[in-house]
Amino acid sequence: MYFLALLVCFIVSILITPLVKKFAYRIGATDKPNHRKVHQATMPRLGGLAIYISFLVGIFMLNPETPASFAILLGSLIIVITGICDDLFELSAKIKLMGQLAAALTVVFFGDIQVNFINLPFGAQLEFGLLSIPFTIFWIVGITNAINLIDGLDGLAAGVSSIALFTISGMALIQGNMYVVAVGTIVLMSTLGFLFYNFHPASIFMGDTGALFLGFIISVLSLLGYKNVTFISFIIPVIILGVPISDTIFAILRRIINNQPLGAPDKSHLHHCMLRMGYSHRQTVLIIYAMAAFFGLVAVIYSQAKIGGAIFLIGVVILLIELIAEKIGLMGKDFHPLLKFFRSLRFATAKNRS
Repeated sequence: MYFLALLVCFIVSILITPLVKKFAYRIGATDKPNHRKVHQATMPRLGGLAIYISFLVGIFMLNPETPASFAILLGSLIIVITGICDDLFELSAKIKLMGQLAAALTVVFFGDIQVNFINLPFGAQLEFGLLSIPFTIFWIVGITNAINLIDGLDGLAAGVSSIALFTISGMALIQGNMYVVAVGTIVLMSTLGFLFYNFHPASIFMGDTGALFLGFIISVLSLLGYKNVTFISFIIPVIILGVPISDTIFAILRRIINNQPLGAPDKSHLHHCMLRMGYSHRQTVLIIYAMAAFFGLVAVIYSQAKIGGAIFLIGVVILLIELIAEKIGLMGKDFHPLLKFFRSLRFATAKNRS
């Protein structure tokens, strides 16, 4: 029954996406090109509705249960309605944030999903106390927006989300968390079916309906899979979502450095920088897929490492992320502190040798 449900989700997504495309054109849920957009023609952008409908079919067939099941479904409905309204009317950032907060508050208060504490190395414990609710809400809203931010090229958000869902589901299977496995793979197959139409050259965009839904469900599943565990384990979902999280962090740093509002849009995200470097649309997407897969692999290795090895691995990954960010100009063309340090070090070494 499980594999049949996954197959049905995949097929439903493939069959229903063309209908959603026609519906999007009919109600005016389209994305018109402008100076910030990569596409050159008006595109339907309600594709996330096909993912959500396929997801509901899978949930109906498998009926996976956990104490927070109803709250998660209600939260996902709130986030999807927010996305549909934005795809139709282009909501302001404040209104979208209100919708995201409403969805997050639903799973926190009605689903009792909270990160209350983290077990630190050497027997210590970090208690969040009154900060557990704000921290959990911050995680859900943050990851939801991180997925939304990388939705800038054909198939990018859908592919990166699929890789994250595959990794989260696989690690949940190892841990025996079958609810996360069921929901994660249902969303995965629904997204892969949609990706048939969304990969370059796309005929439909997922829009905020899809990006917000995927971000929300990924953030919640990662909390269900790793809440109230060790510090080492809690870092795992951060690694799995390394691409959207790092792109979001660098976007914030970039705006702080350039004295811009944090919500100001720009064309300096990871995919924009790679396009400027000369990579084609498809090459850029595939390279970022490879990055996401790399983070997934690192997360698996990290989960099996001892404390010392895990800390060393995180240090190497952070250093690698910073070097790549400076190399491609994620924080601006002239902001290369680490690269300048290595150049000066190399220059000093060469000078001493001579």
